[in-house]
Amino acid sequence: MRRLLRVTPGAVADLGAVDPRSTPGLPGPEVTGRRRKEWARRQVGLVGAELGRQQEMLFADAKAREAGRGGGADGPGAAAGRRVLLVLQAMDCGGKDGTIKRVAGAMNPLGLHVRSFGPPTSEELRHDFLWRIRRALPPPGQVGVFNRSHYEDVLVARVDSLVPESIWQARYDEINAFEREQVDAGVALVKVMLHISYAEQGRRLLERLDEPRKHWKYDPSDIDARARWDDYQAAYAEALGRCGTDAAPWYVVPADRKWYRDWAVAHLLRETFDTLDLGYPPAGFDVRRERERLLGPGRTA
Repeated sequence: MRRLLRVTPGAVADLGAVDPRSTPGLPGPEVTGRRRKEWARRQVGLVGAELGRQQEMLFADAKAREAGRGGGADGPGAAAGRRVLLVLQAMDCGGKDGTIKRVAGAMNPLGLHVRSFGPPTSEELRHDFLWRIRRALPPPGQVGVFNRSHYEDVLVARVDSLVPESIWQARYDEINAFEREQVDAGVALVKVMLHISYAEQGRRLLERLDEPRKHWKYDPSDIDARARWDDYQAAYAEALGRCGTDAAPWYVVPADRKWYRDWAVAHLLRETFDTLDLGYPPAGFDVRRERERLLGPGRTA
């Protein structure tokens, strides 16, 4: 999936060439059967269980290193700060919340570090745009999820002219340097754009208006942003192209079909975990002696 969905580093991202209803990588009917949606949802549950196991190993490795017992076989250095960070970006109604609920929700909440980014506060505006992002990074051993991110500062800031062009143009290089720094420090970055169509966004916005239980999700400013759809698509295309690097690639997930979206993101995370070659750390004590102490003379468990 990482190969199929990856934006080629340095290339101009052509979002118009990506069908938001497509399902790249999904097996054919000989595997899924006729009910693709149900099959994909079952797979998300199975992959979720594996993500939970990998998350536990990541957390255990960090705790072992913190206790001075070392960790896996990868040696010192950046491995001591290993963590995974899923960055989700999308147009309004793109499915960020749903992805977090169905994919990240399969993991232990004690090892999850979920953060959302709205308009910057007055305090955040007094600092560099990456200040609030650095403060939100997950600690070693945890899986972080960003619902929106530092990319808002080359998307919204650009489309709404919140800063001069010279400032947001300079931010691409700042973002690349920041992400390179995080990767070198042990962060496995998974940057995902959930790509929905204009028509699908319209359907989801109308659903929020028609369903009283979803009114809380609706924001009148969503219509203003929708009117700038082409501008946002251009902003996304440039951000994906200029900030999709070998160290921190971008993945574009067709997201009109929610069940495919969840299946694809779950597999992107699983493949990323696989590259970490995780394992449970060895005991920092004599297991046999501890069993003897526990059981004692003549005792059984």
